Amino acid sequence: MSLSDFAESVPRKTMTLFFIIDTSGSMSGDKIGAVNSAIEEILPELRDMSDTNADAKIKIAVLEFSSGAEWITSSPIEAETFSWTFLNAGGVTDLGDACMKLNEKLSKNEFMKETSGSFAPALFLMSDGEPTDNYQKGLELLKQNNWFKKAIKVAVAIGEDANKDVLTEFTGTSEAVLEAYNVALLKKMIKFVSIRASQLASKSCNVGVSGNSGGASVVGNKQDDFIDELEDFKTEIDDSDSDKDVEW
Repeated sequence: MSLSDFAESVPRKTMTLFFIIDTSGSMSGDKIGAVNSAIEEILPELRDMSDTNADAKIKIAVLEFSSGAEWITSSPIEAETFSWTFLNAGGVTDLGDACMKLNEKLSKNEFMKETSGSFAPALFLMSDGEPTDNYQKGLELLKQNNWFKKAIKVAVAIGEDANKDVLTEFTGTSEAVLEAYNVALLKKMIKFVSIRASQLASKSCNVGVSGNSGGASVVGNKQDDFIDELEDFKTEIDDSDSDKDVEW
């Protein structure tokens, strides 16, 4: 067997992009509409990325939360076959329940059980309000999860009523929290985060890593790299007036 034949026979790892979406009543109308259309529009690019990625295939998982939390995907679905289920808005904002359910699935017995191995996931949280349950209990449990610790984490605060402090608690830093104050910005942010977080999370990271650094350091570098890109993205938004004319 040649080296090229051997390389082709080695199964690729998996990287899962998690969408964690607030579907409470305040998200109705333009907000949930922008989420639905933006995610549907970026799917072709995610499919192409997964198909051409030598390091990992990309899968997608979707968790919505309002009055309770519910998995839209019973397990992660390969980007090539994933189709978006349009979400509706109604109810309250049970972020704590979402954290509990996410913690349950971030396990090698659940969503991270790929036999070929898994890269740490990309976790993308979107919310426009204030948690209505005991989110601290769920989030503290989630923070103890090793997959969560190693994940690329980012959040979008949708509108001025979104609790950015809570989103910062989820991501671990305010640098990983974006603020969307109209439909155009929200869609632009969803597209940027979904594509770039997936690209970074699904690549092997060997440059500058010492032999005893371990996985957490490697993935930590990915989070740092993503935050650097977020800063450039924020600057690009600040320098543009085209998306600032209309607010929620």
